[in-house]
Amino acid sequence: MIPDMVTPELVVMAAGMGSRFGGLKQLEPVGPDGETVMDYALYDALRAGVKRVVFVIRKDIEAAFREQVGNRYEPWMEVAYAFQELTDLPAGFTVPAERTKPWGTGHAVLAARTAVTAPFLVINADDFYGAEAFRIMTEWLAKPAPTGAFAMVAFRLENTLSEHGSVARGLCEVTPDGHLARVVEHVGLMCNPDGPGAVEELPEGGTRHFSGLEPVSMNFWGFRPDLFPALEARLRDFLANWGQHPKAEYFLPSVVDQMIQDGQAQVSVLNTPDRWFGVTYKEDKALVQQRIRALIDAGAYPASLWNEHAR
Repeated sequence: MIPDMVTPELVVMAAGMGSRFGGLKQLEPVGPDGETVMDYALYDALRAGVKRVVFVIRKDIEAAFREQVGNRYEPWMEVAYAFQELTDLPAGFTVPAERTKPWGTGHAVLAARTAVTAPFLVINADDFYGAEAFRIMTEWLAKPAPTGAFAMVAFRLENTLSEHGSVARGLCEVTPDGHLARVVEHVGLMCNPDGPGAVEELPEGGTRHFSGLEPVSMNFWGFRPDLFPALEARLRDFLANWGQHPKAEYFLPSVVDQMIQDGQAQVSVLNTPDRWFGVTYKEDKALVQQRIRALIDAGAYPASLWNEHAR
């Protein structure tokens, strides 16, 4: 178990869940006792030694989120909240009248600056990452590191594809010593119908083939609080260039990539053989349920997360 003084916290980006919870995929039951994908993520974080979670949400959904989501985890760990609001901008910047879209994942993580008190993991609210990702990241964050030393969990491309359509993935270029060189976005990736690996449909026609073993980023990051000043400084640059564009977003992977290129960050790439699950297409839900059932049958998870914790 990680000592309390260096126990990492978990930041869950959930501001996009909206105010109508009933039909959202983040709250779709996928486990045998009604568990959601997020339930498994927090259970894995708890097993890895995390004792505090910070949900990044919108202020207007706070009451509903606390009642329907946050309160259920209070028996597991300390629960805190941070609020991603359009008006949360550096001095000198204002929200354009036509802007309704959130500012993006980089802005969401910056919103957590008021609530985070230790090194922290960052995940999406609706992704199933597997226990190994949480284990290796909490172990990495428990070690001392210099300013600008971050980490990400990389999944094998073949373990992140949907059987029901194409997906977009950030393929990682990794240096020989295991650090992230850059993330290159690819769209139109799908399972290879003719064998192993993956294929990408190219906009100009034709396809590109991949082995399927390529490392990809699924937005599972490890940071320390020294990230926040850099995030705010780069947000100023983003707003100066793109702030008047109603749909421009301040994406976390893009910010990290820029910091790497500028020599301000070094990102360790931590690899996991686990399969990533997500409901990209509505048909994916049944497959996610089957895979979770198989993990339960293999002893990786209890049949009921809630009954297991109540013991």
